[in-house]
Amino acid sequence: MKKIRLKDKEFELFIPENDIRDAIRRMANQIEADVKGTDPLFVGILNGAFMFVSELMSFLDGPYELTFARYSSYRGTSTTGMVNEIMPIRVDIKDRPLILLEDIIDTGYTMQFVMNKLREQGASSVKLATMLFKPDALKCDLKPDYVGLQIPNDFIVGHGLDYDEAGRAFRDIYKVIY
Repeated sequence: MKKIRLKDKEFELFIPENDIRDAIRRMANQIEADVKGTDPLFVGILNGAFMFVSELMSFLDGPYELTFARYSSYRGTSTTGMVNEIMPIRVDIKDRPLILLEDIIDTGYTMQFVMNKLREQGASSVKLATMLFKPDALKCDLKPDYVGLQIPNDFIVGHGLDYDEAGRAFRDIYKVIY
């Protein structure tokens, strides 16, 4: 589809599914080379990263441990500035290397909060892999370790990303027109 409508907004095709999968495959190759000989815990950040996590883990194809956590700071198309921990990690992270799997980094506040919290809780290291990165939107000192695609600061949906919980299941990514 070239255009979609969600609630009161219209979106146009921005990144096709094949481009997303190619970027995730490249990232998986880099991560696999970096974690060889270690026992990392992968942490998928819900809800948005569910498609990214599934694809990335299928490309890694190893005996890796995976868990999920959920944090929220968005309402509609903008951040509230407050991070809410909805579902904490329920696995012992003490002295474990962690790789957080996030759908998108824009302001960076949520992941900065989460990474600092996990370090304080005793993780031996915390790395960040993101399917999408908006460097122009970044408002804190955060540098993802693995980036699928860098994109401009447009509001987007699809491939796990939502507009007020709608649009996550689209395979392609769409950007807002109005």
